Amino acid sequence: MSTRKVMIIAAEASSAHYALKLIKLWKKQERDGGPQIEFFGVGTNEMEAAGFKRIGHAEEMAVVGLVEVIKHFSQLKSIFNNLVEAAKTQKPDFVILMDYPDFNLRLAKKLKALNIKVFYYISPQVWAWRKSRIHDIKAYCERVFLLFPFEKNFYDQFQVPNLFVGHPLLEDIDESLYNKSLIQGHRQKYGIKNDELVLALMPGSRHGEIDRNFPIQLKTAQIVLRKHKHIRLSICVAPTLEREHLLPYLQNFNFPYLLIKDDPNRMICMADLILVASGTATLMVGLLEKPMVIMYKVNWLTGVIGNWLVNIKFFGLINLVLDKEAVPERKQEHTNPKYLAALLEKYITDPIYTKSVISDLKQTKKALGYNEADKKTATEKVVEALSKYLK
Repeated sequence: MSTRKVMIIAAEASSAHYALKLIKLWKKQERDGGPQIEFFGVGTNEMEAAGFKRIGHAEEMAVVGLVEVIKHFSQLKSIFNNLVEAAKTQKPDFVILMDYPDFNLRLAKKLKALNIKVFYYISPQVWAWRKSRIHDIKAYCERVFLLFPFEKNFYDQFQVPNLFVGHPLLEDIDESLYNKSLIQGHRQKYGIKNDELVLALMPGSRHGEIDRNFPIQLKTAQIVLRKHKHIRLSICVAPTLEREHLLPYLQNFNFPYLLIKDDPNRMICMADLILVASGTATLMVGLLEKPMVIMYKVNWLTGVIGNWLVNIKFFGLINLVLDKEAVPERKQEHTNPKYLAALLEKYITDPIYTKSVISDLKQTKKALGYNEADKKTATEKVVEALSKYLK
């Protein structure tokens, strides 16, 4: 049997996490007699360790916002050109695009011209802003795999071939993550006492996000820690970053802290309340039923353009999925440390409010389309749908 080839573009931490799941499942099928596949494109160190050949490094491409993209334009253009050239020479059976829409839709157009099949997994949030992109998706993509139940009506409306597979985050959730005894044991490994509450900071996975969010989060934490002596501070390092990336921001931080790089769900489980940068992380926190405050801060110009283009009730994914402001969200000038600290403190001082928020977050699984009777995961559904193109 000849070796098949699959190109994957996973330029962000969450996308790369889901891409790794696809690769591992295909590798397992290969060991069980399935087709031998070469994977290449854009990904992370973890994907490379699983046998993925990198043309672009996700760690270097994870930029967000107009100004940030302009700064990195020459680098992104070089990677883009290299991917097009690789597609020409290696002729993949198909390409899987994951999020990263401005880059990926331009790439999809080039690939379509090369007569290469393109599939979109982790589709752009076209239902939220710049809806005209749906026409590009329809023109260049064979099919779109959808994560959220509410996306299907939108794609059907524009007659874009799609398949709702559910959210791959659900695959990472098991009962041990809710087991109080196991959580307590994990906290004890880090020296957290039984009577202490853990405030976790999740500043993001991109360097630009860290620059904008982390200093604000640290100032917010200082306010909370000064007033509440039983609070321990945990700083969560994203999978695409190293602890060293965050250390420069902590040089003048004069409170004790834990700087942890671990499985994201384990880090979240240890926390009692979380200040989190907007993004997929809010869904992870919601699935684990942890009270949170969401913050979102981008370059001023990007923020102005975003406010003009975006037409959605909430920017926090967890609030969008639950269709209510289940947890507080603040953006741009409203990400003042005093404001954010007050919102976090309400979880500390008002147990009835906290219980109400947790009750709302318990609906996250259902809102993401979880069906106990459906035994196939999102990853399995995507692999099953694409495997016929490898024969």
